[in-house]
Amino acid sequence: MFRRLLPFLILLLPLAEIACFILVGRRIGLFPTLSLVVLSAVAGIVLMRIQGFGVLTRLRQSGEAGRAPGKELLDAAMILIAGILLLIPGFLTDILGLALFLPPVRAFLWNRLMRNVVVVDIGGMRPGGRPETRQDRTIDLDEGDFHRDDRP
Repeated sequence: MFRRLLPFLILLLPLAEIACFILVGRRIGLFPTLSLVVLSAVAGIVLMRIQGFGVLTRLRQSGEAGRAPGKELLDAAMILIAGILLLIPGFLTDILGLALFLPPVRAFLWNRLMRNVVVVDIGGMRPGGRPETRQDRTIDLDEGDFHRDDRP
């Protein structure tokens, strides 16, 4: 159902943004409205830089600890989307972008997403970055250690 509404919502967003521009422009004037748009773009760049470095640090720490960096990767993606939303001129996209910069909103989205995700461990990685090897399954023989007997 959401897939059917998505094109309609994409067409509706610019109209809603224009309506917000008109309402805010009437209330505070043209130059303050334009200043708010430019200020939100600058704030998006600054916030993306500050929070982006924090997420990169947490990504590195989870990799060094041997944990799967799923939450950190989702945080990085949401911060990138939030920065893009703040760069797009408009008040509705700015509100969505600022909401994505808030850690409680990202935690809520992480919890909602994890309800529908199944994590399968395929690697067997140990902390320290080396793959886990099973000693009981590997047998190393030299040529003299092995011979074939054709008797049944």
